[in-house]
Amino acid sequence: MAAKATAKAKKGAASSAASELVAKTPDQLRDQLVALKKEAFNLRFQQATGQLENTARMRSVRREVARVMTVLNQKAAEAAIAN
Repeated sequence: MAAKATAKAKKGAASSAASELVAKTPDQLRDQLVALKKEAFNLRFQQATGQLENTARMRSVRREVARVMTVLNQKAAEAAIAN
């Protein structure tokens, strides 16, 4: 039962994060994407040197990168249609 509650909490957190991303400008999204990619690089480096403690963070960063890229692509498509 507790597993279902945490799964719902995670799903709700992801959808709220996506709605926050939609509200941002493309420049803000690009800045966030650069920061996430730097974090992903640092996490990979930590893993290679055996210093990574939270391995789940790698997965969450990858997913955040995908979310940001998806929203950026959606905004680009909307801009292309508008023109």
